[in-house]
Amino acid sequence: MDREALQERYGITGESAAIRQVVDKIMQVAGTDITVLLQGESGVGKDVTARAIHALSNRKRNNLVIVNCGAIPEGIIESELFGHEKGSFTGAHESRKGYFEKADGGTIFLDEIGDTPKNIQVKLLRVLESGEFFRVGSSKMYTCDVRVIAATNQDLWELVREGKFREDLYYRLDTVKIKLPPLRERKEDIIPIFKKFVNEFSSKYDSVFKGFSDEARELLTSYRWPGNVRELRNVAEQLVVLEKSQFVDKDTLQKYLKGRQHLGSADNLPVLSRPEESGGFEEEKHTTGADSSLIYRALLEMRTDISDLKKMLANFLYSTFSDKNIKALPSAVPRDIDPNDISSHLRDQMESESLGIRTSDESVLTDEDTEEASDLDEFFSSDEIPSIEEAEKFLIQQALRRFEGNRRKASEALGVSERTLYRKLDQYGLQ
Repeated sequence: MDREALQERYGITGESAAIRQVVDKIMQVAGTDITVLLQGESGVGKDVTARAIHALSNRKRNNLVIVNCGAIPEGIIESELFGHEKGSFTGAHESRKGYFEKADGGTIFLDEIGDTPKNIQVKLLRVLESGEFFRVGSSKMYTCDVRVIAATNQDLWELVREGKFREDLYYRLDTVKIKLPPLRERKEDIIPIFKKFVNEFSSKYDSVFKGFSDEARELLTSYRWPGNVRELRNVAEQLVVLEKSQFVDKDTLQKYLKGRQHLGSADNLPVLSRPEESGGFEEEKHTTGADSSLIYRALLEMRTDISDLKKMLANFLYSTFSDKNIKALPSAVPRDIDPNDISSHLRDQMESESLGIRTSDESVLTDEDTEEASDLDEFFSSDEIPSIEEAEKFLIQQALRRFEGNRRKASEALGVSERTLYRKLDQYGLQ
């Protein structure tokens, strides 16, 4: 099978040099049992690549088992991977095969391998080297014949240096590495991929897509696509469904591009010179009326993100105290205070309490609360205004620290769903 036939058959669209190198490497390793490590940002198509490798291998008639290691709670991941015996823990009413047993004779795809707990990494190393493992609650050794494909959006070697990932497992996985380039690094593939998705969704929804203007096409290719192919697919589906039979111009397309980079690539934004070079910040590129309109539109759209961030901050400050610390809560904000100025009110109140002035007879801050208040005060009172992403990342880190990594409690405290929290952790590269 040649490169073009492979791409057509398994949905790997693109003619860029980067994607051709990926396809060539797939063809080289597919027919072997060698371990493959796929590395790339979220949404670049690691699962599609894994499916193509399995489909071209000698194991294609057996199972391809896909496991998202980052989505399995730490307490049950060993049971999920290796199985368990009846009665080995509460709720184990019968014996159960794990993913490795189910993949026997086939391929197992371990997605987000960098999120695997260290105690499980030892067992993974054993099964990778000898095919041997134990079910939870059993002393009997089981064996399996499995080809392993792993994937990560993190720098595994950096995790090794930080002590979060075993070095021996890293070397065992890093036999053959395939780096999947982000969409912004292969801009010539954006339009072909977009057309493929449009044709797919037009057929699915019995709709007609009439195309888009040259300006919209330019925006489509200059946008940085932080969500990569997954985000491009989402935008294509929305345009087919919501802009049915409409010619899409730049303003229409703009509505569907999310994130702070939706004005286009960083290369197209005004460049600010350093203050020491010019005595003050000066734009090196003149902003046109159209650019000003886009910036104004972006600011309006950011209001929703800011509102969500305020809600997250309020939830974190008021909803995460345990019953024993309820007295440490600041007093209610008076109605005559601007809700947007709550942070300064809280800061004033914290300063008063640090001087020994209490708002009630028993309002005493614990050391932990004082430390968190100090962190919040330092972060939000900085001379440089943090971006929405920075503030959101900071609050998530604070919540995880407070609840010692318990994601369910952290998501409840932040006022977001656990699924949203998992997505944010992946987006910001947090553990």
